[in-house]
Amino acid sequence: MRILGIDPGFERLGIAVVEKVASARGFGVPKEAVIFSECFKTSAKLEFSERLRLIGDEVRKIIKQHKPEVLAIETLFLNTNQKTVMHVAEARGVLIYEASCAGLEIFEASPPQIKIATTGYGRSDKTQIMKMVRILVKIDEEKTSDDELDAVAIALTAFAHNRSTLI
Repeated sequence: MRILGIDPGFERLGIAVVEKVASARGFGVPKEAVIFSECFKTSAKLEFSERLRLIGDEVRKIIKQHKPEVLAIETLFLNTNQKTVMHVAEARGVLIYEASCAGLEIFEASPPQIKIATTGYGRSDKTQIMKMVRILVKIDEEKTSDDELDAVAIALTAFAHNRSTLI
C-alpha cells in the first residue's frame, strides 16, 4: 500500500509518499518507508491562480510517478487570518481534485488525530512530531522542513487509522 501524504498550503506544500514494506529478512511486521518527500514551494510573486496550477501540476506528476492508492491530507485548521484560510482551502480543493481524478481514496485527518497517531498525545508540539517521525521511519537527516515531515506524519496517520480498511 502506498499513501501520498500532503501537508496543504499554497506557499509551502509538504509532500511525502510512504509505503508499507516487508522487513529486511522477510519475516516480522511490515514497516512504513518513505519513498519520496519534498517541500514544494510557490513564489508569492505569482498570481494565486498560477500558484494553484503549479500545485496541481506537481501533485499530478508525483501521483503519476509514484502511483499511490490513497491521498492522506490534513483537514483545515482555522486561524485568525481568513485570507490565508481561504487560500489553503482552495489549495486543498486542487489537491483533492487531482487525487480524485487519479482514482485515489481520500483520507482526511485533523491536527490532533495526526499528533495522537505519531506521538500518542493530541497536544504535541512540532518538535515532538518531527522527532517521532524520525523514530518511526527512516528519513534522510538533511530533511528538516517541518512541512515535509508533517506530510510523512499525515501518511503514517492514514496507515494507523485505516489498518482494517486500507491494508
